[in-house]
Amino acid sequence: MFFLLRMVFWLGVVCVLLPSGAKTDAPDSKIDPVQAMSLAGAAVSDMRGFCDRQPDACVAGGKVAVALGHKAEAGARTIFDFVTTKLAKKTGNTAGGDDKPTDKIVSLTERGAANGTLTPADLAPAWHAPVPLPPRREARTARPSA
Repeated sequence: MFFLLRMVFWLGVVCVLLPSGAKTDAPDSKIDPVQAMSLAGAAVSDMRGFCDRQPDACVAGGKVAVALGHKAEAGARTIFDFVTTKLAKKTGNTAGGDDKPTDKIVSLTERGAANGTLTPADLAPAWHAPVPLPPRREARTARPSA
């Protein structure tokens, strides 16, 4: 997810820095680079304090980001299975050990299990702990200092 945000940011920077192709520049479009950097720094510092001002929005945003990550992972897995199925069908790979192609198209995981190359430990999904959200600001300040 963070990779996508970085990619969008850098693509935006590249788009801004590309020449526009306009013959004349309007006098209002002149931007002082030093002023632009100071304004960008002010915007970043304002974004850092957002979770202090709106802790519920940060918690909800974290949950949305996790849900989107799971959906992206499931979509990528579906596309991968679709592509491997199409490639297996196109090349005429067999699902078993015989030389004639079979009518049943199987996914990469099933094909590995059918050929005996994967162990049960390889087939078991990896366990991932849920990503904990940072404690809310009120909870940290309400603790006794002892």
